[in-house]
Amino acid sequence: MVHSRQKNYEIDMCSGAILPKLLQFAVPLAFSSILQLLFNAADIIVVGRWAGDNSLAAVGSNTSLIGLLTNLFIGLSVGANILAARFYGAREEENLRQTVHTSILLSLLGGLFLATAGALGARTILIWMQSPPEVLDLAALYLRIYFLGMPATMFYNFGAALLRAVGDTRRPLVYLTLAGVINVALNLFFVIVCQLDVAGVAIATVASQCVSALLVLRCLTKSGGAVRLDLRQLKIHPARLRQIMQVGVPAGIQGILFSLSNVVIQSSINSFGKVVMAGNAAAINIESFIYAAVNAFYQANISFTSQNLGAGRLDRIRPIMLWSLGCAAVVSSVLGGLSVLLGPQLLGIYSDSAAVIAAGMDRLWIVCMLYGLCGLMDVIVGTIRGMGYALTPMLVTLIGACGLRLLWVAVLFRIPAYHTIQTVYISYPVSWTITVLAHLICYAVCMKRLKRRMAAAETTPASS
Repeated sequence: MVHSRQKNYEIDMCSGAILPKLLQFAVPLAFSSILQLLFNAADIIVVGRWAGDNSLAAVGSNTSLIGLLTNLFIGLSVGANILAARFYGAREEENLRQTVHTSILLSLLGGLFLATAGALGARTILIWMQSPPEVLDLAALYLRIYFLGMPATMFYNFGAALLRAVGDTRRPLVYLTLAGVINVALNLFFVIVCQLDVAGVAIATVASQCVSALLVLRCLTKSGGAVRLDLRQLKIHPARLRQIMQVGVPAGIQGILFSLSNVVIQSSINSFGKVVMAGNAAAINIESFIYAAVNAFYQANISFTSQNLGAGRLDRIRPIMLWSLGCAAVVSSVLGGLSVLLGPQLLGIYSDSAAVIAAGMDRLWIVCMLYGLCGLMDVIVGTIRGMGYALTPMLVTLIGACGLRLLWVAVLFRIPAYHTIQTVYISYPVSWTITVLAHLICYAVCMKRLKRRMAAAETTPASS
C-alpha cells in the first residue's frame, strides 16, 4: 500500500506524450523554486521597508557571494539527480539505493564545510568585493548567520534532487510553502517587533530552511522503493561518489564560474555607490523569479534526459530538448516583458526611494527583456549534462560566458566613455548569445558520440 501511494508521486518519463509530463514536472518545480527565492526576497523587502537602504544593500549584495560559495555543492546535487534518474530509468535498484545514501551524507558534510567557511571568511571576502564601509558590518553579520543554516540547506537541495529523479516535484512544493510562510512571519517578527535588523531576517531564513529540511527528511525516510532513506545506512559508496563527482563537479565549477563573474560584476556595481547597489539588489530579486520559472525546464530536461538514457530511449532526447526550449522561451519572454512593464511597481515593493527604483529599472530594461537567451542556454546545457557529458558544457561556459564577462569588465568597462552601469549590464545578453550558439554545436557533437557509443555497446555481446 505504501509503495502504491509512492508511485502516485512519480512520473513515467520514458513513454507517452512529452509536453504534458514535462509541464507536470516543471510547474510544481517552478513554484518550489519561486518559494525558495521568497526566503531571500522576504529578507530584502522587510529590511528595505523597515530597516533602510543600508540594510537593503547589505542583504542584497550578498546574493552573488552566496552563489559563489554554494554552487559547487549545488552542482553535486545535480550530479546526484542525474545519476539517480539514470538508475531509476534502468531499474537498477541497488545502485539507486547506494546513490541516495551517498548523496545525503555528502550533503551533510558539504553543509558543515560551508557553515564553517562562511562564518570564518565572510568579512574578508566582503572587503575583497569592495563593500562600502557603511554596509560592511551589516553584510558580514547577515552572511555569518545565513551560512550557519547551510547543513539544512544542502540537505534539502540534495533530498529534493533525489525526489526529482523519480518525478516527484509536488511534495517539495508543499514543504517549501510551509517553510515560506514561516520565513515571512519570522521576518516581520524579528525585524519589526524585535528590531534585530539584518540579523533578524538571517535568523528567520535559517529557521525556515531547517523546517524544509526536516520535511524532506521525513519524506525520504517514509518513502517506499529504492529511493527510501535509512539513516543507519548512511555511507559513502566510492563507486557512486565517483559517478556523482564526474557529473557534479563540472556542474558545480560551472556554477562557481558564473558566480565568480557575477561577483566581479557586483564589485563593479559597488563602485557606483549604495543607491545603485540597492536598485541592483532589488532588480536581481525580480530577475531571480524569472530565472526560477525558466530553470524548472532545465531541471525537467535533465531528469527526463537522464531517465530516457538509462532506459535506452535515445529517440526521445531531442524532442525533450525541443519542448523544453520552447517552454523556456515562452515563459522567459512573458515574464521578462511583465517585469519591465510593471518594473516601477515591483521595485517599489523593495524601496520607496525614487533613485533606487530608477537604478533598478536600468537593470530590468537590459537584462530581463533578453532573459530568454539565458533560458535557452540552460536548457541546452541540461540536455548535454543529462546525456552524461559534464565537462563539455563547463568548458563552453568558462570561455563563452564567464571569460567574456570578465574580459568585458576588465577592458571595455575601463574605457571612460563606456564606464557606465549600462555597460556592465549589457555583458549579460552578449555572453548568453555567444554561449547558446556554442552549446548548440556541442549538443550536435555529443549526440553523435552518444549514438556511436550505444551502437558499439549493443554490438559487443553479439561479436563475442
